[in-house]
Amino acid sequence: QVKPQLEEKEGKTFDVFTAVEFKTQVVAGTNYFIKVHVGNEDFVHLRVFKSLPHENKPLSLHSYQSSKAKHDELSYF
Repeated sequence: QVKPQLEEKEGKTFDVFTAVEFKTQVVAGTNYFIKVHVGNEDFVHLRVFKSLPHENKPLSLHSYQSSKAKHDELSYF
């Protein structure tokens, strides 16, 4: 659901977009920190926000970190 949001922010498309790891943080909703393989040896870290169920809002890409490697630790940002 957040792939198009990232592609719009980066100004490019990703042929590969596979989540390989994630962590969660409970706030007034849930933050998901997701490591995504985007092809070759390239990875991005995403911070995706899921609102509380009664708010009925779609997932939103809050922020991201590009130019990551497979071995880079997924941390809160």
